[in-house]
Amino acid sequence: MGRPHNGTVDADPVEEPIPVTRAVASGTAKLMPDIDRAHAWLLTVDGAPQSYVDLDDPAHLEFEYARRIGHLLDAAPPPGAPLDVLHLGGGALTLPRYVAATRPGSRQRVADSDAGLMELVADHLPLPADSGIAVEAGDGRAVLEGAAEDSADVLIADVYGGSRVPPHLTTLPYAREAARVLRPGGRYVANLADAVPFRFLASQLATFAEVFAHLALMAEPAVLRGRRFGNIVLLASHEEQPLSELARRCSGDPFPARVEHGPALARFTREVRPVQDGDAVPSPEPPDGAFSIG
Repeated sequence: MGRPHNGTVDADPVEEPIPVTRAVASGTAKLMPDIDRAHAWLLTVDGAPQSYVDLDDPAHLEFEYARRIGHLLDAAPPPGAPLDVLHLGGGALTLPRYVAATRPGSRQRVADSDAGLMELVADHLPLPADSGIAVEAGDGRAVLEGAAEDSADVLIADVYGGSRVPPHLTTLPYAREAARVLRPGGRYVANLADAVPFRFLASQLATFAEVFAHLALMAEPAVLRGRRFGNIVLLASHEEQPLSELARRCSGDPFPARVEHGPALARFTREVRPVQDGDAVPSPEPPDGAFSIG
């Protein structure tokens, strides 16, 4: 005789998501589930955090620098309207997903030189079929040089070879290509990283000032004061941007940031010349532990 049955059926056990590791061109990539958010994942490459994605809430931005770029995108007029965006650097496609969620109907193109990394993301963090996001494997500068003139409202450069910005994405010819691809009211946005004495940041300000009339920086105050190494977001445009609104959003963020522009940037660029292709160098190597986890 079988044991008595209480009339209920046990639910199938829920499988816990497990980390995924794969060798890719840029190193060892790892997708790790966030135990606090059911369908959220952290992407690292060689232990350095690259992207954070919540598949249930693509408008959630975890990294501080990504939140600042999100504020910039939100402040771009007209509010909520579709944008044409070119992304150089893909990661787990955090910012493309954000734009697709907050500005439906946007057309986005993503270029990343690491085809294996893009395959990993497509396999485990797939995009919705109607996302409007096209992903391709290709060098960021080559893709930029092949893009049509006046074809983008926003150009976001978030490219790192390991933990450093590649030198060919820091030069005056590169900046001129960015200006060519952007529409008159468009904006160039780059995720940079530096610390005192800010030689790399100064070189980028001098380079982009040769091409764009308006520059601004977004960063945590401690980074701008030289207290630690960290991310600094560069904004460049031909036309004035809504910096007051951007400053309000950044200062009210759970991770407050400052927006610096105009004469405040002069302290970085004294006697600094634009970077040419022949003398470009990558961004500085972060100090041990600056961005690693675990």
